[in-house]
Amino acid sequence: MPKIHFIVLLLFVLGNQSVFSQKKTETTLVAKDTVKSIDIDPLTPAKAAFYSAILPGLGQAYNKKYWKIPLVYGAIGVSMYYYIDSNKSYHQYRDAYKRRLEGYTDDEFSYLDESRLISAQKFYQRNRDLSALFVVGFYVLNIVDANVDAALIQFNVNENLSVRPDVYMNDVTYRANVGLTFNYNF
Repeated sequence: MPKIHFIVLLLFVLGNQSVFSQKKTETTLVAKDTVKSIDIDPLTPAKAAFYSAILPGLGQAYNKKYWKIPLVYGAIGVSMYYYIDSNKSYHQYRDAYKRRLEGYTDDEFSYLDESRLISAQKFYQRNRDLSALFVVGFYVLNIVDANVDAALIQFNVNENLSVRPDVYMNDVTYRANVGLTFNYNF
């Protein structure tokens, strides 16, 4: 029997050793003032849009989003390349068709009949028009991006309005509790 008392006493001491050896630390909460003074200029989005309308990419530079400038020029440049290429091919097939109507057969497309020349004209004309639409679309998208980005720069994002995960320690069990906090302060 004394052997069982010794084992129980040993398990009790070893089991509670972590409780006795823990140091109590006091935590102090310090409140920080996180409100930044943001100068709101209602004309900033209009300026950015105007700059992008004058020169594509200039509105992105005004917003200090320099990484967007190559995307703007890449999108507009590729569309412009396909417009120029399709326009050149369209005029080649159109000129060859006109020469066929005049009775000449010594053009560079002598291996094609007239119906093939007409279908090639329609194909390249459609591609040219579609490429022109893409050029205009990317140009307008450039202006809209600069305007929206300038408006969002002034958007107030601070601790007064936040939704974030929160991990805190339970004082009784010393286990981590996970939650979601929603803060809205005036």
